[in-house]
Amino acid sequence: MLEELLDLALKSGAEEAEVFQTRTHSRVVLFEANRLKSLETVESEGTVLRLWRGGRPGLAVAYGDVEPQEVVDRAVTIGQLNEPETIELAEGRGETYPDLGKSIAVEQMLEWGWEAIEMIRDRYPELLCAADWECDVETTRTLNSRGLDCHYTDTTLSAYISTEWVRGDDFLNVSDGQTRRNSLDPRVLVEQILQRLEWARDNVPPPTGRIPILFTSKAADLLWGTVQAALNGKQAIEGASPWSDRLKELVVSPSLTLYQEPNAGPFSCPFDDEGTPTRPSTFVKDGVVQLFYTDRRIGRLLGSGTTGNGFRPNLESYPTPGLFNLLVQPGDRRLRDMIGAIDEGIIVDQMLGGGGGISGDCSLNVDLGYRIQNGEVVGRIKDTMVAGNTYTALKEAVALGSDADWNGHCYTPSIVVEGFSVTGRQR
Repeated sequence: MLEELLDLALKSGAEEAEVFQTRTHSRVVLFEANRLKSLETVESEGTVLRLWRGGRPGLAVAYGDVEPQEVVDRAVTIGQLNEPETIELAEGRGETYPDLGKSIAVEQMLEWGWEAIEMIRDRYPELLCAADWECDVETTRTLNSRGLDCHYTDTTLSAYISTEWVRGDDFLNVSDGQTRRNSLDPRVLVEQILQRLEWARDNVPPPTGRIPILFTSKAADLLWGTVQAALNGKQAIEGASPWSDRLKELVVSPSLTLYQEPNAGPFSCPFDDEGTPTRPSTFVKDGVVQLFYTDRRIGRLLGSGTTGNGFRPNLESYPTPGLFNLLVQPGDRRLRDMIGAIDEGIIVDQMLGGGGGISGDCSLNVDLGYRIQNGEVVGRIKDTMVAGNTYTALKEAVALGSDADWNGHCYTPSIVVEGFSVTGRQR
């Protein structure tokens, strides 16, 4: 079908055309209230045709089996409504990349699910546990009229466990997840949850004012979302990024280095949605901005060329600068040592709401947090808010942990920062 779409597009009078397709097969095991809820299989297929006729771009999306000529006709009709543009296409090459990851049987996911729930309830029998175990197999292929044809298949395993603890009028939810390529480790996931349940045995009033805040690796993604926006080449060329004119300047703590790696972890990726090979890139080194990430169009406008970061936010969208993974170089301090170095502060593990966006300004409620006194975790804090500016906080980063892990597509350690203000209800 893909070759036929391309052929029909050129026969319709298009100067150039490209076809992009994703096919996904997911097996899902769901637990709810300590019981098996369901076993699900989900399949999806989406195909995108983009063509240029008279330089005018047209895009049409099809799901499942469709009539190729209908897709071409839709793209041509849409193109008539658009202004001509510079055609951005990868040059021809044919390449099949090795399959990534290993598929896991439903029986194995069931075993992991029961094992995890049993370990948690052995320690806390009153808890209600829910869990989601998934094996996702996705195949991506892109080809264009310049001879490009490349594809790959990757398999990703993920688990998410949530626990509910009702203590009179007090409700506590502790959750955590894990994403891997070839295998999951329910014991590591459970140990992380049990540690947080132990810290939350007692409720204590929060400290207030400008105090050190330790963001766990699960919560630190709040900070890196702002950094990703600032490093976006589109934001830089529009002048929306505060770092637009600060290339090769120190913008955050010298302890911070951020980069992407095509072969790293469960979010590895051999080529972007434009068919450009991905490449290792260091965006911030020792606190200094080195590079903005770009797609083909933004790279041309910046004069830097594409970094292989042209991705579609969804199939209905044109490629735009995006990251397939972001790695924060870990430090060498264990989490317990980072806690031990804080006289008065808090741990943030779960937040309500998103980050500060590209402005960096944020005011967020702490969904799950703990108080640190004299180097010890003394209990859970409630009704607490953190406010401040992410850029300011990252200039004052105090310590990076050695406990880096994947949270979404971001590989991040725990981090201690200053510069945020903490407010909360004193009980």
